[in-house]
Amino acid sequence: MALILAACQSGSQESQQQVQQQAPVVNVQLIVPQSVALDTELAGRTNASTIAEVRPQVGGIIEKRLFEEGSEVKAGQPLYQIAQATYRASYESAEANVVTLRLKAQRYKELAANDAVGQQDYDDIVASLKQAEAALQTAKINLDYTHVYAPVAGRIGKSSVTVGALVTADQSTALATVQQLDPIYVDVTRSSRELLALQNQLANGAIKAAGENAARVKLTLEDGSEYPLEGKLQFSEMSVNTSTGSVTLRAIFPNPKHRLLPGMFVKARLVEGINEKAILVQQNYVSHNAKGKAIVIIVGKDGKAEEREVQTTRSVGNMWLVSAGLKAGDQLITGGLQYAQPGTPVQIASASAPAALPAK
Repeated sequence: MALILAACQSGSQESQQQVQQQAPVVNVQLIVPQSVALDTELAGRTNASTIAEVRPQVGGIIEKRLFEEGSEVKAGQPLYQIAQATYRASYESAEANVVTLRLKAQRYKELAANDAVGQQDYDDIVASLKQAEAALQTAKINLDYTHVYAPVAGRIGKSSVTVGALVTADQSTALATVQQLDPIYVDVTRSSRELLALQNQLANGAIKAAGENAARVKLTLEDGSEYPLEGKLQFSEMSVNTSTGSVTLRAIFPNPKHRLLPGMFVKARLVEGINEKAILVQQNYVSHNAKGKAIVIIVGKDGKAEEREVQTTRSVGNMWLVSAGLKAGDQLITGGLQYAQPGTPVQIASASAPAALPAK
């Protein structure tokens, strides 16, 4: 009996050693929740922060164009000169009329004091003087309007008129357009459904507000390069566009070198909030089963490979943010996956630290 028992024990040990020798060797990564700043990349376009159309306020012939198309102009800089002859003559005539009436009013005042003229005559001449002064002021304004100035500082586009062209007061066609490019706006849109989901996550504590960081916005340009200066979120429309189901977000960016031009297509990255218990898994460790469900392979409590369904809510760099299916302490198989068949024992060769956050 003793010999038989010893033989059985020896056979059992040999069987266990054979199983261990046959078990595939894998590398695992320990799942540890992390604090992650969640951001969203949205497509948008740049817009000038100020657009001013230049229009004449008096009619006449353009005598001079005083700017170079496509150049930078300052607020109040002369842009066009309209022929002044008619307006100057009107001004000088009004000025002479004021001088005459002012002298006449002074004489009537002295005569009225001595009862040499009636009070009504004096009042009439005073009223005439005031009308003449108003006409002089109008003539002066019209004369000044023959100089067409830049309403704002910025870059001026092409001129729609040439020297010798006839323009009219408040015409519908602008003479030129000035656009302020520093700072510059970036308008992006986001679906109302995504905003509601974000608000729900903030309300139930799944993520918390990013505080001051929420105002920061970074840009990626059309060629894939990063714009070096950060912008700030200005506002979100208070209504939803009924045709697109989206709201508009506007950010403002410094643009001292005018690298950003109106109409450029860009991608804006906005910080939304912070998930303090985020579980991140590199995307190449996540596959899909026959049902199309996202799965990972972990080491179960019994030391066997186990297939686990997970829910991935969004990408964070080259990783998936897993909202369900994994918890702290789980051992995710990252090496030897091709040999780790679900239900088979595995040997852990090494365990690595949690996945590092992607660089921002």
